[in-house]
Amino acid sequence: MPTLHWLNDEEARKTSSQIPYHLLEADSKLSYGDSETENMLIQGDNLEALKALLPYYAGQVKCIFIDPPYNTHSAFEHYDDNLEHSIWLSTIYPRLEMLRDLLSNDGSIWVSIDDTEGHYLKVIMDEIFGRNNFVTHIVWQRTHTRENRTDISTVHDTILLYAKDRNIWKDIRNPLPASDSQIERYSNPDNDPRGDWASLPAHAKAEKGRRQAQFFTITTPSGRKIDPPNGRCWLYTEPRFIEMVEDNRIWFGADGNNAPRVKKFLTEVQSGLVPSSIWLYTEVGTTGSAKSEITTLFPGDIPFSTPKPEKLIERVIHIATNPNDIVLDSFLGSGTTAAVAHKMGRRYIGIEMGEHAVTHCAPRLKKVVEGEQGGISKEVNWLGGGGFRFYQLGEAVFDEQGHINEKVKFKSLAAHVWFSETHTPLLKTPKTPLLGVQNETAFYLLYNGILGDKTPTGGNVLTARVMRELPKHKGKKIIYGEMCMLDEATLQKQEVIFKHIPYDIKAR
Repeated sequence: MPTLHWLNDEEARKTSSQIPYHLLEADSKLSYGDSETENMLIQGDNLEALKALLPYYAGQVKCIFIDPPYNTHSAFEHYDDNLEHSIWLSTIYPRLEMLRDLLSNDGSIWVSIDDTEGHYLKVIMDEIFGRNNFVTHIVWQRTHTRENRTDISTVHDTILLYAKDRNIWKDIRNPLPASDSQIERYSNPDNDPRGDWASLPAHAKAEKGRRQAQFFTITTPSGRKIDPPNGRCWLYTEPRFIEMVEDNRIWFGADGNNAPRVKKFLTEVQSGLVPSSIWLYTEVGTTGSAKSEITTLFPGDIPFSTPKPEKLIERVIHIATNPNDIVLDSFLGSGTTAAVAHKMGRRYIGIEMGEHAVTHCAPRLKKVVEGEQGGISKEVNWLGGGGFRFYQLGEAVFDEQGHINEKVKFKSLAAHVWFSETHTPLLKTPKTPLLGVQNETAFYLLYNGILGDKTPTGGNVLTARVMRELPKHKGKKIIYGEMCMLDEATLQKQEVIFKHIPYDIKAR
């Protein structure tokens, strides 16, 4: 498959593996609401934050929506949106790699962009997510006004949509709710006990391969003879058509004299509409309506020039997720994705590096918890509740020499070790050295006196006594510790592979 090349692209492709793993530290003063919530608002560089999330959320996120800076050569107060082209590509590439690893197998990623970098973005997303997992690019009509000071007035943005695995995603994505106009097309003029129905033509294009049996003359109940229109054939063979008539699935009109039409019952059609690739401003709002939502929340203060309306994000989340699924936005901006996910009953992770994570995102989510009635609140009957936890990036797990930071606790190192070995998140913090079992291999961590012995040569060192005290597992065992006092023969007999802390722990 062709790949895109730019200045320093080889370095960009290595970046994600070289980012150090940082701790996430909760800030109770900036958190709000339910203390048991899993909703996260993280302040910090999104590349480091995504790396910190991997041990806990790899393969767990159902929907990712991001609205990265567009590189439009215009000055934004909170973002540097004037990056040189190759720098922009080098910035977005490693972030997309980590976002891919966070996506669940039935997940999807939606990236809002314009034509400045959109086509280049498409090529690198083909590389990262697989060209066969590209779903579509959605045209969002972001404004209904015309700009007369330019050669062509651009009134749309693009949303690139990729699935982690399109073969899975296409079967689980949600249709849009049936519209009133769609439902109004169904009625029941003949009092059919099967309920309301709409009629469809009983003929189709006579393409090559159509059977001759689909060309015949139909006699209506009134006695009128009808052949299929020129270039068309009937949908069915004559025997099948007669069965459809006997089952009252063919409609000839109230007087029985019209051309046949097939009855399609409302109970048989899909429960909603297949989403289209063009989203009109009348359906999902504009940047202007988004600004109105922000100014209502923060009178006199517009933190961004191009915020996204809540109805736009609501449509994305509706199509891509179900209640309690995880939604992630690593360019949270004014907080719209997190606010909408909260109102729709989804769990969410929002990442924002600027100070407005504190001055705008957290206050906005606090208002959501308190039941604010802007945006989609009335539409989804939002009355308030829930909460979010505020996090900041803390210490790196390893220093520049690769040594474990003395501030790192067992919980954090356990998550890192488990992820580095299995590439899956550690869902629960273990209370013993046994982190878990995968593919019949058990993984143990002797660290910070997890066995209760905090002496220098105690619980962090694999001795015969410690070996007896470890939770039992029949089969292969990988044990991390500061030192091993067992000889090679004993390790082989016990099916143990010992790995030294910190030397055998992957720091990147």
